[in-house]
Amino acid sequence: MKAIVTTGTGGYEKLACREVPVPVPAHGEVLIEVLAAGVNNTDINTRLGWYSSAVRSGTVQADDGAERSDGGWNAALRFPLIQGADCCGRIVAAGSEEDAVRIGERVIIRSCMRTRGFGHMETVWLGSDFNGAFAQYVKAPAAEVFAVDCNWTSEELASIPCAYGTAENMIERAGIGKGAQVLVPGASGGVGSAVVQLAKRRGAKVIAITSAGKSDVVKDIGADKVLARGDDFVAALGKESVDVVIDNVAGTAFGHLLKVLRRGGRYVSSGAIAGPIVELDLRDMYLKDIALIGCTAWDEPVFQNLVSYIEAAEIRPLVAATYPMERIAEAQAAFGQKEHAGKIVLLPGA
Repeated sequence: MKAIVTTGTGGYEKLACREVPVPVPAHGEVLIEVLAAGVNNTDINTRLGWYSSAVRSGTVQADDGAERSDGGWNAALRFPLIQGADCCGRIVAAGSEEDAVRIGERVIIRSCMRTRGFGHMETVWLGSDFNGAFAQYVKAPAAEVFAVDCNWTSEELASIPCAYGTAENMIERAGIGKGAQVLVPGASGGVGSAVVQLAKRRGAKVIAITSAGKSDVVKDIGADKVLARGDDFVAALGKESVDVVIDNVAGTAFGHLLKVLRRGGRYVSSGAIAGPIVELDLRDMYLKDIALIGCTAWDEPVFQNLVSYIEAAEIRPLVAATYPMERIAEAQAAFGQKEHAGKIVLLPGA
């Protein structure tokens, strides 16, 4: 089969289109023909070795072609690796008779898997810790593979797992409900646009921050108010004006985001695309009883929730563009420019 093999940390030259063996599912696993595979920050961060503590800049600035031996959050990554955290596909084989009845199902794969069950926080990620969806076929544990009954395109379904799983997990952890005032920086990206839709689904009021040219798109998916990136949002909203900030941007805006949180508010994050090193005034945190919530391991209800939302037609992702799998470098370059709204998706069969 054809696959995009990442040969090490560094630039686009580390992405090689190769012929590799089709994986063979073991007992408890299924083999999936990949119909579409979304592009995510985590794929690019892993290729760049961005999770190394030596990296202090945002994802775009870290794209310097450097090799980093500790790029898996201060641990070594194993190469060669087939990346790809997002997969929509069809089950074509199974490692056991009990799972063979699922052959033919169109499915999505839970990107974040709890290795010791939901009572523990250890995780492995599709496309980072083992081979992922940037290939014509991928194998995965059957319990992590979810059938979805809907009329969506495969490109739309491939936009769901990583971004919407991350977004729903943050919303769950923050306890967002009806009437909550939620601020979402980076609201036009894959995770940000998912947060807007999923928070609105729960009855929250969503204030979005995005570039001026994407304001209408973000309003169309449900944002109640949109601020332009670079605006003084503390002045625009006022101090202590929102209940929750869901932020995957970080960088220099971090301290200002705490200013707009009310007493007892929650700041929730699962990323830092503008830079992981931030300035924190502890007085903003403790004098206002703010909770800082980090989110990586997905909680048990998250993925089942997403499948139910899809099947009930309660959400719909934004697909910005599709690329043949062989043009992955071009797709990732477009992703890094952040001129799109929603998700960029690769098509292995194109």
